[in-house]
Amino acid sequence: MINLNTPIDQLNKINQGTLMEQLHIEYLEVADGFVRARMPVNERTKQPMGILHGGANLALAETIGGLGSALIVDLDNYDVRGSQMSANHLGTAHAGWVFAEAHIIHRGKNTHVWNIDIKDEEGRKVSTCRLTNFILKKQPE
Repeated sequence: MINLNTPIDQLNKINQGTLMEQLHIEYLEVADGFVRARMPVNERTKQPMGILHGGANLALAETIGGLGSALIVDLDNYDVRGSQMSANHLGTAHAGWVFAEAHIIHRGKNTHVWNIDIKDEEGRKVSTCRLTNFILKKQPE
């Protein structure tokens, strides 16, 4: 199981064969209630008009908010499931990288709420997102 002591390279390896690998999402830093990652702005993440696709931003945001919750719960006894996601797209990115930072703003017994800001390489905000995760007790098999 993963936790806050899991090395970044190991966290990145668990994305092999997933959407996160397809989008080239890379975790950069994790701490209690915090995750930072980056994603390239390229042919995999752009929409036909040549700018970063809002859906790619949502995938990035849900990825790091989900990881943040997974790192702070006992995954032997609980599952983390995304419940609600919203986003405001505030700017565009045409090339380079975007960087996302997730900060937990509510750590309840049954829910976690994360605020995720996505910025371009110059620090301009591209999107701001809000994610709610359910924390579900695993059922005996």
